[in-house]
Amino acid sequence: MKVLIVGLGSISRKHKEALIAIRPDAEFYALRRSRDGAEVEGVQSIYSIAEIPSDCDFALVATPTSVHAESLRQILPLGIPVFLEKPPLHNSEDAAELERLIAEHQSMVYTAFNLRFHPLITWAKHYLAGKRVLEVQSYCGSYLPDWRPNQDYRTNYSALREQGGGVHLDLTHEIDFVRYLFGDPTSVQNNLRTVSDLEIDSVDSARYWLEYPDKVINIVLNYFRRDPKRTLEVVMEDGTIEIDLIRGLVIANRTDIIHHVEVDIQETYNLQMAYWLNCLTSGSIPMNEFSESLKTLKICLDEW
Repeated sequence: MKVLIVGLGSISRKHKEALIAIRPDAEFYALRRSRDGAEVEGVQSIYSIAEIPSDCDFALVATPTSVHAESLRQILPLGIPVFLEKPPLHNSEDAAELERLIAEHQSMVYTAFNLRFHPLITWAKHYLAGKRVLEVQSYCGSYLPDWRPNQDYRTNYSALREQGGGVHLDLTHEIDFVRYLFGDPTSVQNNLRTVSDLEIDSVDSARYWLEYPDKVINIVLNYFRRDPKRTLEVVMEDGTIEIDLIRGLVIANRTDIIHHVEVDIQETYNLQMAYWLNCLTSGSIPMNEFSESLKTLKICLDEW
């Protein structure tokens, strides 16, 4: 198996590790802008479209979000499937053009939201089926400088609005798995702000209010919480559960632990990659193909 990598950063390395776990024979080629970058073991650097092997099985695009559209314009004419790191884009300006290119080149483009493969999201998908849900509170807060301890957070794309940074884009997982579990809302309101003393010019606080005919959902995201928290509280007719995605716990009615798992985030990447490879082999349309993932982006950008 031959894989083209566009964007050789920390996220693409997680996807690479996931693929190696499944296909140790995989060969990797990185399309790079400059010859100044450090070489990566097991990856052959190339510097032009002409050098891409003609028998590449798929492209893994994990450039900064603001560069996704440019990267897709380069890759789609090759006619190979694309595994695209979330979110699909940082705005909707290029969406129609890219959808046209995808159709023109009959390309399969999957947008990677690995938390769909978190064991507790998988558990919730089955547990909540058929239950009467009235209210949902989804929360994710963590401290941006702790995300990449060996890098100055102020220079990372997350801190820079023009590079597609912002908590609303970085943490679109919450919007995605809310849609995955509960479907699409009828209306959305949001509030995007920069409220902390972090030295960034991107959004560090995002709140979303999603209305459905039979339920309401509130989503809160931030970059400034020192003690990380990622939870999903679901209020049903017959009780409440709180799903703690970090600790791997499901607590019913505030007291009873009804489910517990060991959380290994790399395993979510591994399961996602296995899913993607199955789509490639079977020719089936992935659940988060490009047009579908644009719905999550529209909610994120208050364009619903």
